[in-house]
Amino acid sequence: MYKEVKSLDEFNQIIIDNDAVLGYFSNETCNVCKVLKPQIYEMIQKNYPKIKPIYIDISEIPEISAQNSVFTIPTIIIYLAGKETFRKSRHVGVEELKGAIERPYQIMFS
Repeated sequence: MYKEVKSLDEFNQIIIDNDAVLGYFSNETCNVCKVLKPQIYEMIQKNYPKIKPIYIDISEIPEISAQNSVFTIPTIIIYLAGKETFRKSRHVGVEELKGAIERPYQIMFS
């Protein structure tokens, strides 16, 4: 499952230590997020196994959302080689996300 991030330092270290990270920014009160989260995880595990999925509860650690300019949920950010390469907020489609990841992932890992 998603690695739940507990601090800003941990978040920054994960971005540094991993070539590819999917940050799922949400909170426990978001019903849309609860439905979307497992669908995105399944798609990542099936198609992009080198991406490390992490979960950030923005109500628990607001400094991470502030550092990343996350103002709405859900927000999904893909980091490749420590840099943000894709961001989508609020209305996120699994197929749209898959399409956005495909080319940079293939370039990086092929």
